[in-house]
Amino acid sequence: MASVNQAFVVTPRTGPAKAAAAERVRGFDEIHADFTVAAGTVQSSRCAQCGVPFCQTGCPLQNNIPDWLKLAAEGRAEEAWRQAAATSTLPEICGRICPQDRLCEGACTLEQAGWESVTIGSVERWLGDMAFENGWVDPLRPRMERGASVGIVGAGPAGMAAADRLRSAGYAVTVYDRHDRAGGLLTYGIPGFKLEKHVVQRRLDRLSEGGVVFRLGVEVGGDLPFARVRAAHDAVLVATGVYQARRLTAPGCGSDGVVAALDYLIASNRRGFGDLVPAFEDGRLNASGKRVVVIGGGDTAMDCVRTAVRQGAASVTCLYRRDRDNMPGSAREVANAEEEGVVFEWLAGPRAVLGEAERVTGVRAQRMALAAQSADGRWTVEAVPGGEFDLPADLVIEALGFDPEDLPGLFDEPDLALTEWRTIRTAGHTRATTLEGVFAAGDIVRGASLVVWAVRDGQDAAIEIDDWLSSRRRAAA
Repeated sequence: MASVNQAFVVTPRTGPAKAAAAERVRGFDEIHADFTVAAGTVQSSRCAQCGVPFCQTGCPLQNNIPDWLKLAAEGRAEEAWRQAAATSTLPEICGRICPQDRLCEGACTLEQAGWESVTIGSVERWLGDMAFENGWVDPLRPRMERGASVGIVGAGPAGMAAADRLRSAGYAVTVYDRHDRAGGLLTYGIPGFKLEKHVVQRRLDRLSEGGVVFRLGVEVGGDLPFARVRAAHDAVLVATGVYQARRLTAPGCGSDGVVAALDYLIASNRRGFGDLVPAFEDGRLNASGKRVVVIGGGDTAMDCVRTAVRQGAASVTCLYRRDRDNMPGSAREVANAEEEGVVFEWLAGPRAVLGEAERVTGVRAQRMALAAQSADGRWTVEAVPGGEFDLPADLVIEALGFDPEDLPGLFDEPDLALTEWRTIRTAGHTRATTLEGVFAAGDIVRGASLVVWAVRDGQDAAIEIDDWLSSRRRAAA
């Protein structure tokens, strides 16, 4: 019988059904449907089954992508799912929100050879959704209880991944988070058109049903001293993420109508949950009927522009100082935004916010030119003489990235060492901090990054914590 794999020579790349722009901007539902079983099986069969799987090395989780594509192509979907779940605690979430064009699919041999990459992310999502629908997702049932507990500060992707692995290993796990819902940026930062919230909630439910305790609405370092968290557990993982917004320093940036991206996105997501959000109701964090300018070029900026369109903005413009090829966000998200009516002003940076203290009327921008390429491959920019122009705006959203909070001060732990970027310093390639029994993972260590890296860090941190606690137990025996 001929193999059903390596069908890329006869089967073109076809993604799952995608809602038309005019239809999808009416709400916050995900814009892609899942593959049908037939389509997912056929698209999986396109994998070339390379001897050296560059897709796997392009994935931060080192997922066994060719293996589960082969199984899916052969109609062995449950086995494919189990392969995917073996290396990732959140596969159906990463399948939705990873920038596959910059990771696994971008590294795919077929992409490099001109055949178009396998639809890896869409297959991963399809397998994950089928797993929940068909009861393939095993409950968290440790084979034995270890008699030790771990506290996790932060209920985002790194904290969720670590909680999954640690509870599976038999540790009592308590997760602390300042928000009233768990999930971190998966819940409050990423819009529903990329990640519907029931997808996150079913993962959180699995953790809760498996014995993970969530203490929500608790500010560690504020309501609850960090010292008490350390005293309550045998080990602690800090997975707070980085949420301190970088702000504009241009003239006028303190005016009403200039808002931080995360504040804007949290308000929108809270409205999606049915919460009463005064700053949305009074218009401060609502783009309805407004001329919106978003400053920044990452995925957060794309989330903002596409949210503003759905809120009924009169116009939406993205201002970015480099060109399209040097934009840090996903090319796929830029294309989606353009389809939805967003206008991009490439090679343009903000000079000033126009208007009065109580009301923004526009943004004065400056045309830029690429100047020189730095060691990391990114281009510096310089102003073009005489290149000033004005954009009308009623709402300006700053999507300039995020910095860490002052955790040694917040936690009252002056011995918690930081890097020069104010992220937590860990020892070598480990997740161990300078505090005994305290580990750190995710963005608070590596800086603002991708969800998939947070998952990887959380899983790796769980392994280290297990090893550390096991070694202490052996030493005490």
